[in-house]
Amino acid sequence: MTDSPRRPISPDDALPPVEPPSAAFLVQLFLVPGLIVAIIVGVWLAFHWLAHLGNDPQAYVRTLRRDNEGRWQAALNLANDLRGPGGAVLKADASLATELGRILGEEVSSGRTGEQSQTLRLYLCRALGEFATPAAVEPLVQRARDASDPQTARAAVEALAVLSTNLVAAGQSLQNPAGVAAAVVEASRGGEPQLRSSSAFTLGVLGGPAAVERLLVLAGDEADDVRFNAGLALARQGREEALEPIAEMLALPDVPPAADAGRPPAPNAGIDMAAQSRRYKRALVVVNALRGLALLIDATHQPPPAGVLERVRGLREDPVGDVRSAAAEVEKKIERLGVGRS
Repeated sequence: MTDSPRRPISPDDALPPVEPPSAAFLVQLFLVPGLIVAIIVGVWLAFHWLAHLGNDPQAYVRTLRRDNEGRWQAALNLANDLRGPGGAVLKADASLATELGRILGEEVSSGRTGEQSQTLRLYLCRALGEFATPAAVEPLVQRARDASDPQTARAAVEALAVLSTNLVAAGQSLQNPAGVAAAVVEASRGGEPQLRSSSAFTLGVLGGPAAVERLLVLAGDEADDVRFNAGLALARQGREEALEPIAEMLALPDVPPAADAGRPPAPNAGIDMAAQSRRYKRALVVVNALRGLALLIDATHQPPPAGVLERVRGLREDPVGDVRSAAAEVEKKIERLGVGRS
């Protein structure tokens, strides 16, 4: 039997039959990537728009008056713009500060709660603190007095310290310093240690008899951070009552990470972040104590007592380099004055 002649093989024989593309295939091929690109472009445009709000101060006001969850981002951007290179004009804009204060008051009066509303209040306080106009003072004073909202009160108290410094740098001053100090003194009587701590810091910036009187009380507070901030504030005011809390700060021992666990670390154990955080905070407290002591020496032109001087000298061998450097600077300052007192 003879084989029939074979048909030549065509390239089409090696391919599946060609069918028109389905609608689902076209959606996957074109529509889905197009949506992804559109979303990316939209997000980029949103951030670009928010980043350039500073070109039009009223754009901030319009954005902050909209009832949406992203308003806090505009408040944050405004605070950053006020601190930025082009913030000088914004800082002096009394009408903008007044409008922001009104928005802050309305947000508080609205009764809205939750993270979004709280975040907006905090960033509005921060933005008001970056101004250099008295128009920003009263809204912050009102919020500092509001004991029902300690988080916002704390943000307002901290903003008053920044605002006061900005006013002095701009050749201005608080129009009612006693009233501002009274509001911060009132805030310092709150039950939140963080609020009392921030109040102590701000009272040191504000100064005045009422501030110093309250700081003398806060220097004996049960919370460490409150005592320490009160001591630094008293040093800023040139008061020797600062020496006791400063001496306590200088005596804080180092917190080696390995010793914190109380036992040898397990094999392949990660870094003890909690111990690292405590060590960092201790170093920060000691460095601030040394800086506060330097301020006190500058204000009184007197060397510290022998006990405090001994603690400063003991920090020469501290394991943290920043502590050693700060201690060396204080020692040089003391040497220019002479030996310590007994």
